[in-house]
Amino acid sequence: MHLLILGGTTEARRLAEELTSPSAAPPLRVTSSLAGRVAAPRLPAGGEVQIGGFGGVEGLTRWLGEHRVDAVIDATHPFAETISSHAARAARDAAIPLLVLRRPAWAPTEGDDWHRVPGLPEAAETAARLGRRVFLTTGRMGLAAFAHLADPWFLVRSVDPPEPPHPPRLEVLLDRGPFTLDGERELLRHYAVDVLVTKDSGGAATAPKLTAAREAAIPVVIVDRPPTPPGTPVTTTVPEAAGWARALARP
Repeated sequence: MHLLILGGTTEARRLAEELTSPSAAPPLRVTSSLAGRVAAPRLPAGGEVQIGGFGGVEGLTRWLGEHRVDAVIDATHPFAETISSHAARAARDAAIPLLVLRRPAWAPTEGDDWHRVPGLPEAAETAARLGRRVFLTTGRMGLAAFAHLADPWFLVRSVDPPEPPHPPRLEVLLDRGPFTLDGERELLRHYAVDVLVTKDSGGAATAPKLTAAREAAIPVVIVDRPPTPPGTPVTTTVPEAAGWARALARP
């Protein structure tokens, strides 16, 4: 059985490694697909890797047929809305099963000052209203939504340097997670951050930056994640996704 994992997340790497370990049964051929937006992506320890786009729905459908893919697991970032939509349509056109693996969304706890918004334009408007020193962790691809804000100062943390358009008052911190709670506390203190902006990337535990913001009584603007494609089965754990794939592979 040939399984395509649409990846780029920690969960996708863990899934590929679990399904290709020497003790895995039944044996699977696993190909992990990465979008190629990061210069030096983290690669899974097992299976094959395909880097770069497919060329839309038609290109992905053709790739599935040419490589005799039997099933697809969409383990992309919760905000990778385009590829998730393409995957759902391509799997339907190719008549093969698709599962979405999505980490659970974050939930607020006592003391959190969260301001949920539907998109980046609303996040920019809300952040400008709440503070003047903004820690922006929505990714370098979405900075254009904040480029018109000339008054606030922005700290942007990114794996690769961002390209214009972006806010004029900008400091870039090149770094890659995972991040620690002590590190996030120090970052908020050192840069005198008074508002945090992030996407609801989610996870089994609350991100350290959210805990640090709660401790410092800093408001957090959270962009809600887009819905998964309608009619597509969803799981939130790697073991469940691995079990789904193994069940398909059994004679």
